[in-house]
Amino acid sequence: MSVVRPSTAVRASSDLVEALASGTGVVALETSVVSQGLPRPRNLECVDRMSAAVRDAGAVPAWIGVVDGEVVVGLSEDQLLAFGEPGAASKVARRDLPFALAAGGLGATTVSSTIWAAHHVGLTVGATGGIGGVHPGSGDVSADLLELARTPILLICSGPKSIVDPNATAERLEELGVGVVGYRCDRLPFFLAKEASVYLDQRVEDPEQAARIVDALAAMNARAAVLLCNPIADAFAMDPARVEEAVRACERIAERAGVRGKDVTPFLLSCMAERTDGESLQANLALLEANARLAGEVAAARANAARS
Repeated sequence: MSVVRPSTAVRASSDLVEALASGTGVVALETSVVSQGLPRPRNLECVDRMSAAVRDAGAVPAWIGVVDGEVVVGLSEDQLLAFGEPGAASKVARRDLPFALAAGGLGATTVSSTIWAAHHVGLTVGATGGIGGVHPGSGDVSADLLELARTPILLICSGPKSIVDPNATAERLEELGVGVVGYRCDRLPFFLAKEASVYLDQRVEDPEQAARIVDALAAMNARAAVLLCNPIADAFAMDPARVEEAVRACERIAERAGVRGKDVTPFLLSCMAERTDGESLQANLALLEANARLAGEVAAARANAARS
């Protein structure tokens, strides 16, 4: 059974504390996808679909965000509605947490800050769409990678986002000691596209196998995460050439507009949705829901194994 660790900066909701005490599986979820990753009202649709997918799998969704000077793990429905308002929440990576806590208000957590908070309260499974990575050309490296290197959690994703270099990202993950395993696949999923040209050394076939990886991380007292990479379903997978063309066009637009730092990713995702006539948006929603469901299945499988 996971134990909630006391903190003045991180607060687990009463529902989360109850779930952990009863041995129910829990899935950590980021709020940046709600506040910056998707337009309204599709962002609220995303909340409903991901939460329902986790619950249908037999686990509890734990959305994470900064609220009034504290990191809350297990946001309420009303709090999530506030995160869905355009411009209501700032984007908060791990490095931004001290400033967000000091400022108060709403802060939407990215992968790096989400897994930090999740680990702080004893959660071991999380889900997102795609992770950040190494950006081509600039060599900019997402904070996601460094936090994954020091946070023992199983994070279900669809590989790196389509706006980064998959080969360079895979190499950096290996360098940092972050394990990468395919879910019923042998090549690295590439977010909106089915796969990149990167072959994976490890794969699992079912949630029970994945749950045993979580147990192994705990037994090792590991310090780094494992990524369980779940490829987008064939029905929603986009043509890699079309994705590449949209990404490069949007990068040029971002450069001309002077978009920098943490604004780059949400700008590119929004631009891609426009240039693909909404196809990338539909694909993003589909993979987020699928990853949440798989994370729920893994968390439930681990909880069931512990009870038996």
